[in-house]
Amino acid sequence: MQPSRKPKKSYTLSRESVAFLEAMRKKRRARSISSVLEEILQALRRQQERSTIDQAVTRYYTSLSAKEAAEQAQWGELASQEFPGES
Repeated sequence: MQPSRKPKKSYTLSRESVAFLEAMRKKRRARSISSVLEEILQALRRQQERSTIDQAVTRYYTSLSAKEAAEQAQWGELASQEFPGES
C-alpha cells in the first residue's frame, strides 16, 4: 500500500518568512521547508484545539451553580485521595 501523496500548493511568502523557514529547516535538520511548515501548522492546529477545549471547560464550570461547583470540588478531592500522584 502506497502512502497517500500530499497535495502540492504554491504560496508567496516574504523574504523574511522564507529565511525563517530555511533557518528552521537547518536547525531541525529537516528534509525540506515543506516539512518544517507542516510541523508549524500542525502545532498551531493542536494549540487551537486545546484552546477550544479549555474555553469549553471554562464555560462549563462557570455555568455551574454554587451547589454544583461544591459537588464537583468534592469529587475532585475524592479522586485526589483515591489516586494520589495522578494529578
